[in-house]
Amino acid sequence: MTGVVACAAPPPTLGDFGTAQIEVGEQRLTVAVAETSSQRSQGLRGVGALPVGIDGMLFAFGEPATTTFGMRDTLIALEIWWFDGEGRLLGSADMEPCSATPCTGYASPGEIAWALETPSGELHFAPGDTLRVIEVSAPS
Repeated sequence: MTGVVACAAPPPTLGDFGTAQIEVGEQRLTVAVAETSSQRSQGLRGVGALPVGIDGMLFAFGEPATTTFGMRDTLIALEIWWFDGEGRLLGSADMEPCSATPCTGYASPGEIAWALETPSGELHFAPGDTLRVIEVSAPS
C-alpha cells in the first residue's frame, strides 16, 4: 500500500487529536496521535510550536504501508522516525518547513506501521530502538 501524507487544511488544534504515552528505547514520551486518514493528512501543518507536555506526533497506520510525508505549510523543522510493524526503528530524516510548491517529499525506507515526528534535534534514538505504545487517550 502506498500513500501520500499531504493536503491543504485549516490549522489544527492539537485537542482534535488523541494522545498517547509511548516509549522509544529508554525514553518515555507524550505524543499527539494521528490515526485517521484526515488526521494523518493534517499532521502538524500550521502548528507554530508544540504545546507544553507534548513531545511530538505519532502517525499510526492500520496496516504497514510505504508512505511519503510532506512539509507544506508546516511551520517548524521536524525529524521523522519510521518504525516497522514490530516497532523497530527503520530510519529517520530531517524535514524542513516548506511554503513553496512542490515541496520535498520524505519517503519511508520501507513499510512502516508508525511514524513519529519530533522537533528537529530534540530527541535522539539509536538503531535497534523499539517503539512501544503504553496508553492511548481520546481527543479532549
